[in-house]
Amino acid sequence: MQVSATFVMTIYEVSINMDYIFEQLLLFSISIIANGLSAMAGGGAGLLQFPALLFLGLSFSVALATHKVASVALGVGATFRHLKEKRLSWKFAAHILVFGLPGVILGAMLILSVPDDLAKMALGILTIGLGLYSWFQPDLGLHAKPKSFSTGQWFIGGSILFLIGVLNGSITSGTGLFVTLWLVRWYGLDYQRAVAYTLILVGMIWNGVGAFTLATQSPVRWEWVLPLVLGALLGGYLGAHLSLVKGNKLVKRCFESVTILVGLSLLLDGSV
Repeated sequence: MQVSATFVMTIYEVSINMDYIFEQLLLFSISIIANGLSAMAGGGAGLLQFPALLFLGLSFSVALATHKVASVALGVGATFRHLKEKRLSWKFAAHILVFGLPGVILGAMLILSVPDDLAKMALGILTIGLGLYSWFQPDLGLHAKPKSFSTGQWFIGGSILFLIGVLNGSITSGTGLFVTLWLVRWYGLDYQRAVAYTLILVGMIWNGVGAFTLATQSPVRWEWVLPLVLGALLGGYLGAHLSLVKGNKLVKRCFESVTILVGLSLLLDGSV
């Protein structure tokens, strides 16, 4: 009887270990796909990653905090690839951070205390609109169109970045896409360069600040963070590489496709 009990316990422990390994591989695979698409489109990693965390049993607040912590690695992976090109202006990067970060902190402080279903549905409709707008503007973002701004125009652009920052801190999916299109439409960047700024500044710094703020208010499923981070690093690097190699047309199409999918996902999530 003792031998039989020991055998059963051994089988049970092996089963538990196999479940754990499968869970870790599943998280890693989801993260690679989600962050690879996000690195090409300039946002939208939460389209697959955040719902997957909810599906695997995490509560909204824990899934949100875990997703935000892991999503920082997307910016790190993409940064390694984009910095090789040396095409970014640190003065412009500072402008994005100065206006955006206060919004991120505000949004992260508010999200866990307010209902979000209506916000998700409204954001879903707006996000789909962004994708369709880009789709019906065939030349949008294919070529850079440098602009000279007055102080007031810089402030208007920064104010919109602040509002997007609030959404970034509070909503899980798609806000990087807003930044990408705003950089293209208002500041005249092409899609490749806009995506680079979004991945580095939003993916790494905005999300980093948002993750820290959320982690002080809600638990994080730390044992899930490692496979998500590793997947984000690899997916972010590969997606950024493809966006640079294939050019603006691929990036534009990825942006439009992911934007519409994120919007539909938000609408579905908000209506449940």
